Amino acid sequence: MMIGPSALDDVRVLDVSQGIAGPLCAKFLGDYGADVIKIEPPGGECGRRMPPFFQDDPDPEKSLFFLLTNLNKRGVSLNLERPEGAEIFRKLARNVDVIVETFPPGYLASRGLDHASLERENPGLVMTSITPFGQTGPYSSYKGGEIVSYATGGLMSISGLTDREPLKHGGFPGQYEAGLNGALATLVALLIRDMTGAGQHVDVSIQEVLASTLVILQPFYSWTGGVQGRREPEGKLFGNIMPCKDGYFVCQARATAPWDDMASFFGREELKEERFADAEQRGANGREMDEIILDATKERTMAEMFRTASEQFRMLFGIVQTPADLAACPQLDAVGFYQEVDHPVIGKIKVPFRLWNMSAGPARYTRPAPLLGQHNVEVYTEFLKISADEVRRLREGGIV
Repeated sequence: MMIGPSALDDVRVLDVSQGIAGPLCAKFLGDYGADVIKIEPPGGECGRRMPPFFQDDPDPEKSLFFLLTNLNKRGVSLNLERPEGAEIFRKLARNVDVIVETFPPGYLASRGLDHASLERENPGLVMTSITPFGQTGPYSSYKGGEIVSYATGGLMSISGLTDREPLKHGGFPGQYEAGLNGALATLVALLIRDMTGAGQHVDVSIQEVLASTLVILQPFYSWTGGVQGRREPEGKLFGNIMPCKDGYFVCQARATAPWDDMASFFGREELKEERFADAEQRGANGREMDEIILDATKERTMAEMFRTASEQFRMLFGIVQTPADLAACPQLDAVGFYQEVDHPVIGKIKVPFRLWNMSAGPARYTRPAPLLGQHNVEVYTEFLKISADEVRRLREGGIV
């Protein structure tokens, strides 16, 4: 079978970002064929120090976050704090299409490396900046982590129970969403560049990304002053997460299945009574309904209920899959969601990879995350037309 070109084969990217959101943005571009060059300070970027580490060994080459967010990249080291390092970056920027960065607003400008400075020599340059609060506004100079972004973005206000403090979702969904938004915005900017010849500065605020997910709730507040609020602690389990024998499930009433069928699924005739069958009365009798359902499912397994609900009753039903469940998920396996990576230090490991499938120019795995400075000689001789001896001199001088 012939393999055609990737969608971004003609795009070159400098990834000078750190952490999760920026590197993930650049990784998506690399997945679709862009030549992505990861630039780190000589000691390595902060992502190399993020746990978990492979076999709990805090080695800078064993961070699983770094492994995942830096696939399909070549890697070099470069000290932007040194004038010679800043000049090398400026030369690299003349020959690329995109720069992805996550520095505090104003840092690159202080080095003469901001978009306004670099576009003088590369008018088609797209620079994508991903920061907690964006490049402008009263919060722009503030630092922020995932939980800060979640709080200021509004999502925490609707997560959790009314009698407890607001909750943040597990993991780093704000970082992942910002990375995805950054990749999308970069592609739009490249499309405009191809039509007009002009590049631009793309400003991605993680707070704005998270606030935009409240797509209905914010207009609802603007129109009516209404606020969703958090879930009541009792009588509101149905439609949310409920326990069963070996895990948790969620079941919601929708037009896809008549209420009588849902009552039959749970095996409790009393659920067919008007006080439960009528949607308005269900809310008033929620506590009792929860008790009936919890008793009906305490000896049933997630797999059995999911299969019966979806295949026999056509219900809106889901199970809470653990990492072990996801690793063996037949659906994810069928669509090629996972990719086996062979890393020179970690070895072989299976990681999430394909977030969407395309009939032409699909995502392709080409290389593992780079070791620190792994491609210094290759990249600097290619871009700067200097010798390997000169690269060694730069390394000994603390420039790369």
